[in-house]
Amino acid sequence: MPMHPLKRALEYKGSNEFTRSELVGILSFSLKLMDVKSAKELIERAIGEGIIEEVSGKLVINEALLEEIEGEEDLLEEMLAHISKSLGWDREDVLDGINAMRKRYGDLDEKVLAYLFGMSKGVDMSRFKDRIDV
Repeated sequence: MPMHPLKRALEYKGSNEFTRSELVGILSFSLKLMDVKSAKELIERAIGEGIIEEVSGKLVINEALLEEIEGEEDLLEEMLAHISKSLGWDREDVLDGINAMRKRYGDLDEKVLAYLFGMSKGVDMSRFKDRIDV
């Protein structure tokens, strides 16, 4: 599982405080993880999710929340791998199926959608039942 871009930026700088332009520069140019527009969008999304807090003109990354979110992403990746292997499908095909379910069921959590998708295809998803927030 690839490391979250903000965690890579933390390790690169060795601090959880950045100016906005510094963080964009690290994500885009130093680490070459994404283009400038994507870096700015990631920062805005992270601010909205509370992962980044703006304090006195600085962006401060909440490392504990970032770790928690990374753990959730790991679970989703584990679910995707399990469904893909069980069905003999590519990961992208599984994601397409999950996205089709999103259109039907609305904006449910992605892990819940993955669980429901796996169940609907006859995949044994019991090992994930107690690990998702339903």
